[in-house]
Amino acid sequence: MKDMKQLAQPGEYTLGDLMTVAAAREVRDNEVVFAGTGMPMIAIMLAQRTHAPRLKLIFEAGTLDGRPRELPTSVGDPRCEVGASVASGLYEAFSIAQRGYVDLGFLGGAEVDEYGNVNTTAIGDYLNPLLRLTGSGGNPDINSFAKRTVYIMVHEKRRFPKNVSYITSPGWRVKNWPSGEWIHRRELYGAAFRGGPSAVISTAGVFRFDEETGRMYLDTYHPGMSPERIREMCEFDLDISRVRGETVPPTYEEIHLIHNVLDPDEIFLAKPRKE
Repeated sequence: MKDMKQLAQPGEYTLGDLMTVAAAREVRDNEVVFAGTGMPMIAIMLAQRTHAPRLKLIFEAGTLDGRPRELPTSVGDPRCEVGASVASGLYEAFSIAQRGYVDLGFLGGAEVDEYGNVNTTAIGDYLNPLLRLTGSGGNPDINSFAKRTVYIMVHEKRRFPKNVSYITSPGWRVKNWPSGEWIHRRELYGAAFRGGPSAVISTAGVFRFDEETGRMYLDTYHPGMSPERIREMCEFDLDISRVRGETVPPTYEEIHLIHNVLDPDEIFLAKPRKE
């Protein structure tokens, strides 16, 4: 019988499993966490069942401190209301964020630059874009109000540019208007400053940001990747001097929870396939 606390071996988990577990590890017990649909939802529910049983979960559509028994298919799924302290709406959810109660927000993005500026609006010129994206949604609100933000993204070179086409959600170094001067987020936000982007979890590795400069650096690389290869997958000069090694694989317990308890129907994550 396998030791459920033991780390799984290559081939026994998927890249999606690895990213989900990496995201779950960003959660601390007793925190208030703002979740979006998909992988963030599984990550937070996984954290609830492992190392952070007292976290308070907010779904964007308006349920607070929910304990769904089954995986909701979206933040508006009625299953989000199971065990919730409050089942209200967008206004209530975002007012809690605005008042400074949210510790961690999980978000996605189409582009992210070396200072954590994220684009979910348009690729190319805003008025004549090459591609119009889904738009901001709650992205800039959660990013601005939460103490920490974690982004989960597909890793392609075009998605990690020197400068994003459009700043939907500001990172650590942003333009001050009307001068257009690039300044640190802390200086721009002033008394409203609470924090900012904490990590980016991509299909290649886990990235963090230097507290002083705000620049992104590689923290861990996923199995099968290397720091040098990941640096080549960015259009900016990624700092790989602080890399700690490979991303720690999931445990057998975490794989069991993901595929047999949280997402047995493979709504968001496919099960590992035996060759």
